[in-house]
Amino acid sequence: MDRLQLLQSWLKTLYPDQPFTLSPASADASFRRYFRVSLPGQTLIAMDAPPQQENCQPFVHAARILAEATVHVPEIIAQDIEQGFLLLSDLGNTTYLQALNTDPDHANPLYLEAIDALIKIQSASRKNVFPEYDRALLSRELALFPDWYMTRHLQSTPNDEQENALQAVFDALLANNLAQPQVFVHRDYHSRNLMVTTPNPGIIDFQDAVLGPITYDLVSLLKDAYIQWEEAQVLDWAIRYWEKARRAGLPVDADFSAFYRDFEFMGVQRHLKVLGIFARLCYRDGKPAYLQDMPAVLHYLRQTSERYHELHPLSQLLDQLENRQSETGYTF
Repeated sequence: MDRLQLLQSWLKTLYPDQPFTLSPASADASFRRYFRVSLPGQTLIAMDAPPQQENCQPFVHAARILAEATVHVPEIIAQDIEQGFLLLSDLGNTTYLQALNTDPDHANPLYLEAIDALIKIQSASRKNVFPEYDRALLSRELALFPDWYMTRHLQSTPNDEQENALQAVFDALLANNLAQPQVFVHRDYHSRNLMVTTPNPGIIDFQDAVLGPITYDLVSLLKDAYIQWEEAQVLDWAIRYWEKARRAGLPVDADFSAFYRDFEFMGVQRHLKVLGIFARLCYRDGKPAYLQDMPAVLHYLRQTSERYHELHPLSQLLDQLENRQSETGYTF
């Protein structure tokens, strides 16, 4: 029996006397799949997370913690952890990304509501709830850039000089990231994982939550791989977050310029990781569509690495890789 048949059988045990239909609800960068379950008078979302590749427990745990923080996350209606199935309330089918592409003039209220929700999540932070975003995890993520983006995607194995340059940049990033105040971190708080709902936003895909740097989710939101804004707009939203965070008593730096530097350094760590993940999704997981989102990520990296002395080796490396990319003829 395949996964879809197993899911249908499980749903029949939950609703033996009600007819239902299943339709794809959304794709995921992992092995998870989501289906919309249409029942008489309501729709629900079924998550299929194959136990060999995925674990539902972190999702269930994070859903409870975030609900306690009074943000809008799916309610868990039923669960079968052993089979890898969850049945969730339906937050609709309009992501922030879809809404922003349809009506970019409505961006400001959407982002301010996302910032308010983020502050609620961070205000609920405490230790020993989520795993720590420690040096080992941050370093593993950084290694995705040379391993998957450079070596696999560009077919350019780093030479000794490039490895030394990368290590110097990695050291600077890690020193900054690990020195930041620690709060709850969603890890993918961006336009594809925020839904337009009432109350707004609906928040999904939070199973990888950790305790980590305070700027991480903000940079995920404002320097999004899937939609870009002018730097002046990003700066405006970052200031608004910073002002609200200070009023909420969150441990942001009292000097905005120092806070923004932390934000930018965190962004470089995330974007190096994201380039590696997009390459891995293409070559390991057969999802080449993610390659088309690489140019936006490279833009962020170049913009920031040119701005800070410690990151200049990365800017120079990107120049070298751009020549390599032209030679190999990659297009996105």
